[in-house]
Amino acid sequence: MPRNREPAVSLMLYHAFKWSVVAPMLNVYFRGRIYGVENVPQQGPLVVVSNHASDFDPLILSSCVGRPVAYMAKEELFRVPILKQGIQLYGAYPVKRGSADRSAIRAALACLDAGWAAGIFLQGTRTPDARITEPKLGAALIAAKAKAPLLPVSLWGTEGIIRKGSAIPRPVALTVRIGEVIDAPSSTDRLELEAVTQKCAEVINGMHDLGR
Repeated sequence: MPRNREPAVSLMLYHAFKWSVVAPMLNVYFRGRIYGVENVPQQGPLVVVSNHASDFDPLILSSCVGRPVAYMAKEELFRVPILKQGIQLYGAYPVKRGSADRSAIRAALACLDAGWAAGIFLQGTRTPDARITEPKLGAALIAAKAKAPLLPVSLWGTEGIIRKGSAIPRPVALTVRIGEVIDAPSSTDRLELEAVTQKCAEVINGMHDLGR
């Protein structure tokens, strides 16, 4: 989230969109089940890590966590008029896919300083079966720099929201499971980052295996 944004205005619009659009769709249209809300720290820096199978995932995840979450989004999305303003409103900031984008890391740390949680999809991109097979180290690195715990979250069913060839979301059943927080790495040593990243992936995949 850029520092020149007004946090009060951004948060007001964020919550207005969440409660008027996102939450009703999740709870009614998608018949959402949410487990583990009590595991979410409501104060302090927090890095939310999740699997990823749908463009709807950031909206769903933010609604379930119960506090504003800012997300990395591929920089191409910020070139689309209207969409750019919409995703920025919902806390998104650009990242160059496939590279170690220092500006994205700085943006994530700025979000944490501003009181938002930082949301990161552990695989870095969508997977067709929603499982994490090649987790990236970015979330653990940001957690280490910010001394922020990681919150593992599993999204089940979102890969079925959009059918190929259709732009209309299907009313599939969704389940969100929120795990217990995982301590931030004590340093930015690569071996420690890899160990924490792998633990996050295992927890998320394990929750996903529980199904509906």
